[in-house]
Amino acid sequence: MTDGDDPRFPMLLPPDTADTAALDDVRAALTGADAVGDLGTDVAATLAWVTSVKRPRSLAATWELFASVAARDVAAARMLEPHLDARAILDQAAAAGLDIDIDASGSWGVFAAEGPGVRLTATQDAGTWTLRGTKPWCSLAADLDRALVTAWVDEERRQLFALDLRDPAVSARSGPWHARGLDRVVSAPIDVDGARAVPVGEPGWYLRRPGFAHGGVGVAACWWGGAVPLRDALAAAAAGERADQLSRVHLGRADVSLWAARAVLVETATAFDAGGAASEGLRANRARTVVADAVETTLAESARALGPGPLVADEDHARRVADLQVYVRQHHADRDLARIGADIAAETSSW
Repeated sequence: MTDGDDPRFPMLLPPDTADTAALDDVRAALTGADAVGDLGTDVAATLAWVTSVKRPRSLAATWELFASVAARDVAAARMLEPHLDARAILDQAAAAGLDIDIDASGSWGVFAAEGPGVRLTATQDAGTWTLRGTKPWCSLAADLDRALVTAWVDEERRQLFALDLRDPAVSARSGPWHARGLDRVVSAPIDVDGARAVPVGEPGWYLRRPGFAHGGVGVAACWWGGAVPLRDALAAAAAGERADQLSRVHLGRADVSLWAARAVLVETATAFDAGGAASEGLRANRARTVVADAVETTLAESARALGPGPLVADEDHARRVADLQVYVRQHHADRDLARIGADIAAETSSW
């Protein structure tokens, strides 16, 4: 499938958007994706395409790309998003005047998660930074070239570092990873024993930097795009000869949820691209929550309307459902709602 054959393209941006050059960049990336024979399944081939993708010039176009790739294959979007996020972070560091002497070529990940009982630490000796310890949830660490990783520089502070994953001092575990969804995107720990790393910003810069909130909504754009084909399946069922009123109810509920989420993504991209939107973290958490709820609704409605048939007889549908169920768990659900409530309670204006 090419975007020229897809009436949904563009999925997020208005078709008459003035930024036609940005859409051309997205279209070129999608043409490359469509040339990959086993997009999302062949990890090496998919990552080769990922490294060829030019980062779009706006957030709106970037999120359009994420959504359109996820509509093709959820796992492919899961591979593309962190790579472009890492490149965006490096660009933000350069814009901030940070002098970072690294080889930025190849495929990239972003490893910033923490886990109980493990810790990655960074120490400096004669101007050289060295990492030691274990970092959990390192997606595709065995397949990527490099990553931006957070490490503890003392008991209270973390700092971002560029790490060469091919360094012999870095060992990527193969598991545990018993996932049925995103089974190709192994997200297991890495063990680091004295690997040299390059600092990217001072302690805390990763969280404070302009654009931190943007990355979280980019993930939500992937979720949203991955759910749109489920709406298409509901629409096909509702148009069938055996369709009844209930099939249209299921379609309508999914459609309204995804339509609302699309409007939120477009509005959020517009605000962020305009620069310096107030309360970016609150806006990002709201957007992620709206999209996550829409995806959960669409998953539930497709299961109730379509039954077990496509889950056991349609490989693409079954894989998409399984991938989305794992991917959307990056949303922190009630904890994110609590964070939103805390932010609103502390603000003079809730909107």
